[in-house]
Amino acid sequence: MTPPSHPGHDAEDLCPAGTKLYEQALREGRVDARNADDASCLVRLGLLQPDLSDLRWLEPVAPAYALHRLLRTAEERIADERRREERLAAVFEPLRRIHRQPTASASHPSISVHSGLDRINRAISESMADATTEVLAIQPHKPKAVIALRDASVVRDQALLDRGGCIRTLYQHTFRHLPELMARYELLEGDVEARTLDEVTERLLIIDRTVAFIPANRDRTLAVEIRHPAIVDYFVTTFDRLWHLATPLYPEAVQQPSLNGITPRQRAIATLLIEGHTDAVIADRLGLNVRTARAHIAKLAATLGSESRAQLGYLIGQSAILDQAG
Repeated sequence: MTPPSHPGHDAEDLCPAGTKLYEQALREGRVDARNADDASCLVRLGLLQPDLSDLRWLEPVAPAYALHRLLRTAEERIADERRREERLAAVFEPLRRIHRQPTASASHPSISVHSGLDRINRAISESMADATTEVLAIQPHKPKAVIALRDASVVRDQALLDRGGCIRTLYQHTFRHLPELMARYELLEGDVEARTLDEVTERLLIIDRTVAFIPANRDRTLAVEIRHPAIVDYFVTTFDRLWHLATPLYPEAVQQPSLNGITPRQRAIATLLIEGHTDAVIADRLGLNVRTARAHIAKLAATLGSESRAQLGYLIGQSAILDQAG
């Protein structure tokens, strides 16, 4: 039998079941995720978040941080919503007395988790709204996802550009001939650049070198927001090194040179072949489908005169094409 749906309410009208479970989470540090069925409002309101070390558990968000975020939302509403701030403060004040553990920052914890695409996009939008300098982004080989976000992100990105900021984005080489991506850039006006590499990391977003967002699971329904300076600096250094190795795509695309009849794509495949990877792994690493990857392998074999997979690895080593690429 399906359990009854939890009644909808806001944080200032926190239900008895939600209050009791949140107090328990604050005292014990975490609660079993199965216990949250009767108080699903806590997850919806961002008071409980998944424990990344064990997704069977939920851990509480610091009341001071939760209160800060909710109040910030309230401040953007019309005058009659100001009364809601007083009710929120009344609800959270006793909860703050329960939670006596020190935090790195009362307004922004060093690391926080966002669950659900709506909450993730809202957290990114809030950080982007405060940005004035730059956004650094790495987009892995998920073209459909990038296209789907185009309309929503263009307005957000243009607002940063209008404030004098800049945007730098790294994609895989498979994006170089994607008309939808280039159409997105044609909509933006300002200091925007894009470059490509054969392989990039998972998705990374760095805003004003103060906050970074990374995915926390494979389907990207969980994201980690990081404000720890040392970790953000590490991400910035990683991005900068990849950026200097990448090939310009926008505003002026640079043609990747071929060496002795071997294309840059085939050199990337050759590198993975001599490492012993299968066709499926090679395709996934380079953002290709398996059929396309095999077609490139066949062309590489024909160019080098190989008659077998084993011989191809040997001929790659003898040809020194990987040394030439460096």
